Amino acid sequence: MSANLNILKSFVNEYKDTYTIQEVIYEEGLVGDIKKVQVKLLDEKFLPSNQLISILNKQIRRARYPMEVAITGQFSAGKSTFLNALLSRNILPTGITPVTSKVNFINYGEEYKLKITYYSGAQEFAPIESIADFTDQRQHEMKDIKYLTLYAPMDILKDISFVDTPGLNSQSQSDTDTTKKVLRDVGGIIWLTLIDNAGKLSEAEVLEEYMQHFKNKSLCVLNQKDKLTDEQVSTTTKYVSEKFSKFFAKVVPISARMALESRALQKDVLIQDEYTKIVTQFKKDLLEKNVDDLDFFENSFKEYKNKIHSIQDADATTNTKLLEESNIQEVLDFIQNTIRPQAAEAKEFAIKKDLRGICDILIKEYETITKIYDALIEVLRGCENSVLEHFENIHKKYSKELFNIYNSLESIMEKIAHETYKNIKKKKAFRFEESKGFLGEKIEKFQYETFWIDSDAVYKSLFYDDQTIDKMFKRSIKLLKNVELNSDEAFRDAYNIIKNEVAKWQEPYELIRKHREIASDLEFSNTRHFAAKVYENVLKTYHTAILENISALRKKFAYFNGALSYSYIQTTQATIAHFEQQIFESEELYKKEPSRFSVSHPREDEIVAKLKANFGFEKIEDFLMSKRNYLFKIVKYSKEQYLEINEDRINFVTSRKEQYLEKIKDLEKIKEEI
Repeated sequence: MSANLNILKSFVNEYKDTYTIQEVIYEEGLVGDIKKVQVKLLDEKFLPSNQLISILNKQIRRARYPMEVAITGQFSAGKSTFLNALLSRNILPTGITPVTSKVNFINYGEEYKLKITYYSGAQEFAPIESIADFTDQRQHEMKDIKYLTLYAPMDILKDISFVDTPGLNSQSQSDTDTTKKVLRDVGGIIWLTLIDNAGKLSEAEVLEEYMQHFKNKSLCVLNQKDKLTDEQVSTTTKYVSEKFSKFFAKVVPISARMALESRALQKDVLIQDEYTKIVTQFKKDLLEKNVDDLDFFENSFKEYKNKIHSIQDADATTNTKLLEESNIQEVLDFIQNTIRPQAAEAKEFAIKKDLRGICDILIKEYETITKIYDALIEVLRGCENSVLEHFENIHKKYSKELFNIYNSLESIMEKIAHETYKNIKKKKAFRFEESKGFLGEKIEKFQYETFWIDSDAVYKSLFYDDQTIDKMFKRSIKLLKNVELNSDEAFRDAYNIIKNEVAKWQEPYELIRKHREIASDLEFSNTRHFAAKVYENVLKTYHTAILENISALRKKFAYFNGALSYSYIQTTQATIAHFEQQIFESEELYKKEPSRFSVSHPREDEIVAKLKANFGFEKIEDFLMSKRNYLFKIVKYSKEQYLEINEDRINFVTSRKEQYLEKIKDLEKIKEEI
């Protein structure tokens, strides 16, 4: 019993795992908001592209990435020394000549290392001590490097990523362009200038050109204040603050050299150095030695503790005073209290703006696809009048030709009838009648006039001498065949009107490509496929209907052709035989009761009527002459069928379009919720 219960529990748990919808819980803040949007945009109904996946992941990384602060200014302003002071390390190379020719990203890492990224996309790592080899613009072989990333295990870099730029008065336009792009994208800007150079016209021109849009996130740092007296520093700071008020939120004088000297000897920095050294050594020994315990580390740890105690017990008064005099803390406070909050808000605004921009791009791409279907609907609608008019013209044109054929056939009937009538000849005949007289019964002989048809003369005249009737029949059959072929072609032309217009639509869209990388490859592939297969998707129904109607018309023509091919000689013989019999029967009646009956003499119109009857002329007349003849019926049916098919295909194309309109609505909703 217990085993069965366990099996049942296992089944229930498996069912829950499989079919229960788990509520996704997103982390709080900007990253969580991005992930919510990401899940919606990457729904399989949108057939998302790899580029979209990549750019959304990039937005998450961007949200998690520390705030970027760019260090810029004119060459030789001491940017590298200033950054070294902020980082408490002589990491970046310094010198009298301008050496930084690449953008350097200074990011947090578990250990010191340098990553070199090339324009080709290749990357390599190098010891941090070799950074000078990759930043000196005098090294021509460095032209393939795109940017450098310096990693350091410093707490300040967990929240702030510094961007060291080439500067804005570089002789290289590409360096200036690179710096301009960095300034636009970062959260904060520190403009570094030498205090004894500050406010010069050349600098004002550079600021006017490049910095006028960044005041809220910009700090002006006047370096090397230790070269001036306090009064000079105060005067210069006030002057720069007033002169450059539209470019900077604040102006701060510092001494990067004093800051670096003091911060390099600060207790927390020294302790961090010792910590980094012992951790590095511990990892190295652990990998190199085959150990069962931590005895190998005991002496190293004791030495580490002694150094820490020594650092903690040291007198830091001089370093603290030097740090205060350097004024570097005011820069850090500005970053923390002014730039950082604004940067966080600006980053959230920018990311959400970009997410809405992504939605706009996807919407526009879907609108491009819907316009393709709209264009096809317009083509199908636009063809209606032309196709209906074409069908109407088929009826008008070929009805006239059928009427001419009818007149030709009627002329044949009249000619045969006339020749037959002409050869009805008189002859003398006798009848015998019993009568009673004084002498008793007697038989009297009476002469009367009767008729006979000289069929040999008829046949000779109509069929044997000049074959007039044969030629007339053949001409009518030929005319009928021409009508059949031409009307067949005319029906095909009705389809060609649609096909040609659709082909014009098809040509540009068979090769349609997405305009933006993040758009769906599959959506545009499906659209190209639809355009390429437009015959199967749209035209085939029209084509099939036209071919079926042509086939029905051909069958009717075939029947009519057969009727005309029936032996007109036999029809004439049958007609003559009919009237010969009629004459004979009337003669017999006349002989019996001459007072009541007369010998029949066929009229010409009677012969015409009988010929037509024997020839099945009623059906011929209906086919050729009726206002609602077969051609009329086929054309009428074709028009009705075409309108029905056209509406059906338009609805089909519209349904395809509506799928994308629904996706546009979904994207607009996602955009509104961002």
